[in-house]
Amino acid sequence: MVGAHYDSAHETAGANDNGTGTAAVLELARRLKDLGDVASSDIVFALYTNEEPPYFKTHLMGSRVHAKALKAAGAPVQAMLSLETMGYFSDEAASQKYPWPLNRFYPTQGNFIAFVGTTTDLRLVRSAVKSFRSHAQFPSEGIAAPRFIPGVDYSDHAAFIDEGYPALMVTDTAPYRYPHYHTREDTPDKVDYDRLARVVQGLEGVIRDLAAQP
Repeated sequence: MVGAHYDSAHETAGANDNGTGTAAVLELARRLKDLGDVASSDIVFALYTNEEPPYFKTHLMGSRVHAKALKAAGAPVQAMLSLETMGYFSDEAASQKYPWPLNRFYPTQGNFIAFVGTTTDLRLVRSAVKSFRSHAQFPSEGIAAPRFIPGVDYSDHAAFIDEGYPALMVTDTAPYRYPHYHTREDTPDKVDYDRLARVVQGLEGVIRDLAAQP
């Protein structure tokens, strides 16, 4: 599963949150159309509504409806990647913030893409980061942390985690880096399109590797 939400916070343009994730899903679908006959697994691309408030973490989230339907049908989802707010990067010192205690372990420059999962999905996070680094020369970090740490489950992957499916979020860390998060200033000029394209290139490799697994 490769998904992203296409709604935006109230009265915001939503260029980074989550136009970048939506564009990435569409581009990955285009790039990976050749996998239909050779992959060991089906690849499903999904765009979701109702991720933002007032629907956030309610039964009306599009991803929650989808995840529940897959579970009811007995679908063997081996991994879900939620592409969430992926286009803002900064090389300035102290441009990256974290909730404690993550600030003791991760970079202070907001120039990397993050693969974020819960502790139960450590294996998926590690394999995704390893694959990404083999396909893209781009700074990346991985974390598998308890859900009580703010931000770990702040996207559509949470719905799949709740149904027992392995899932992670690919993100620029949104509120911990992006000063225009959930504001009217979240406009297209804030997106770093060159770096976003490099991230998408790396994700293509990640998905190819995941789909090739038995």
